[in-house]
Amino acid sequence: MIRLLDFFFSLLGLLLGFPILLLLMIIGLFDTGYPIFCQKRVGRNSKPFILVKFRTMKKDTASVASHLASADAITPFGRFLRRTKLDELPQLWNVLKGEMSLVGPRPCLFNQEELISEREQRGVLTARPGITGLAQVNDIDMSTPRLLAETDQKMLENLTVGAYFKYIFMTVAGKGAGDRVPGKD
Repeated sequence: MIRLLDFFFSLLGLLLGFPILLLLMIIGLFDTGYPIFCQKRVGRNSKPFILVKFRTMKKDTASVASHLASADAITPFGRFLRRTKLDELPQLWNVLKGEMSLVGPRPCLFNQEELISEREQRGVLTARPGITGLAQVNDIDMSTPRLLAETDQKMLENLTVGAYFKYIFMTVAGKGAGDRVPGKD
């Protein structure tokens, strides 16, 4: 049922949001020269996939988790995208393709070994990664791997259609800080 909802809402979001996506892409082109950011992430069953987002940092920024990134790397437009969570919109493509869900554990980088280990122990990596979830609406990010993995596990064990819509609504309503970068919020 969740996969059907993911497919429907991601397709609807991409179709209705196309003008916004196009506008953000054009502004991003002027901001960084490369508005789309693609990065290999840990997917379902630890398989790699390419996550697509709007670029919020300067082009040559090191590929590290947001909490380890330099605050100076974020562009002014990137700060706006992160604050409004619009940087996540291109991930609807990942959801449509079945690589992600609208609700699930945020996909991490392969170099985040402690988080991967914590998630493996709790069976979290058997689920599709998501755009939002329980951890995100409660401001729990990848800087606390154990707490994040425990929260992801709790969410997955209690994920119902009602909870799915609750996390999406809370995210759209502005709950949660998104990916934090020290010194810039």
